[in-house]
Amino acid sequence: MSTTAGRSVGPTSEFSLFFHVKPGQSEPLRAALDDLQQTPGYLPGDYGMAIKTIHEARFVLFDDDTRLAFITSFDGPWDAYMDDFFNSGPTLALFDLIFRHTEGYAGLPDLATEKAFILGAQERAAAYARNYPGTVKEILKAQRVNAAFQKVLDHPDAAAALQHPALQPLLDEAGD
Repeated sequence: MSTTAGRSVGPTSEFSLFFHVKPGQSEPLRAALDDLQQTPGYLPGDYGMAIKTIHEARFVLFDDDTRLAFITSFDGPWDAYMDDFFNSGPTLALFDLIFRHTEGYAGLPDLATEKAFILGAQERAAAYARNYPGTVKEILKAQRVNAAFQKVLDHPDAAAALQHPALQPLLDEAGD
């Protein structure tokens, strides 16, 4: 049986966690978050996160750095996301370096402990919407198909082949 931690739109779910930062830990926490931001997969413009079902993820310090929010959306059921997270190796180690600065964190020795810690900080969104359909896998495939189609359009021998009426819907979309 799957645990539903947040709202879903199609195959994607939102996930919002709110933590209390341990007193005196805001600066080390900011440093840990900066280290995460400098890690491959999390660098600006680097789209290779270790957990391939994540659409986006963000950490926000607020209330004078006494609170930390972790907000994300992902494809698939919550339990599968937790399994991916727990088995993500380097990502789990980086998140361990972040969460150790929050109250109630005693490490993530096993999946059950991780789920309990996460669910203890989780708040279900009052509303959740997306501006696009599809899973991360489908969106990445659409980008690859578009890039391949753009190469076809640029090929010098493409003009004759593109005259076929069956290709008109592709050409109409390519014009946008």
